[in-house]
Amino acid sequence: MLHPQEASKTTRIMLVDDHPIVREGLAESINREADLHVCAQAEDHLEALKAMETSKPDLVVIDLMLKSSSGLELIKDVHARWPRMLILVVSMHDETLYAERVLRAGAQGYITKQEAPRDILLAIRRILGGGIYLNERTASAVLARLGNKVQGTRDGIGDVLADRELQVFELTGMGLGTREIAAQLHIDMKTVDTYRARIREKLNLKTSSELLQLAIRWNKTQ
Repeated sequence: MLHPQEASKTTRIMLVDDHPIVREGLAESINREADLHVCAQAEDHLEALKAMETSKPDLVVIDLMLKSSSGLELIKDVHARWPRMLILVVSMHDETLYAERVLRAGAQGYITKQEAPRDILLAIRRILGGGIYLNERTASAVLARLGNKVQGTRDGIGDVLADRELQVFELTGMGLGTREIAAQLHIDMKTVDTYRARIREKLNLKTSSELLQLAIRWNKTQ
């Protein structure tokens, strides 16, 4: 345990994840570093905002899937309230799909939970040093997409759908039903149906079967 005087000399890190075991494991790795200290933890959107008010972290580590909302929405709220707050996303989701979105929302880095703890620490330190953290494969993919957008050659599904719609689309392509998607995203089933209707409209799809087939094909290309 750090004494107050020692803690004041360390960089303050906050963890936001709805899995206590994940938070505890990451906190243990971070607290082993002499100059880093986990100052607060939270499992959902509102709890995280309240904790940030009181703990005043230097960097926040956020998961994309939280109990009451999307991590993307939390990133946007944090960025709006504290524009200089540093944010690293650590998630189970494929970084090639969400990295660009979290950067646009206000984060400075994206890494998956499958990476080794030392890589997460590397990501934290790079962001604290003023950099952006993406692995090499993801950085190349994001730059390629940005280049295509500039040239006006890409109008992909990821560009057409809003953040929540993309999550529902991806989970549909993974074979999850309405009830499973609702549980995964912590929303009700009627909301899932609403998102699917919007997706069909935006993608000019007439039936749920067409939506499912397109989602499955699209997931395979990511």
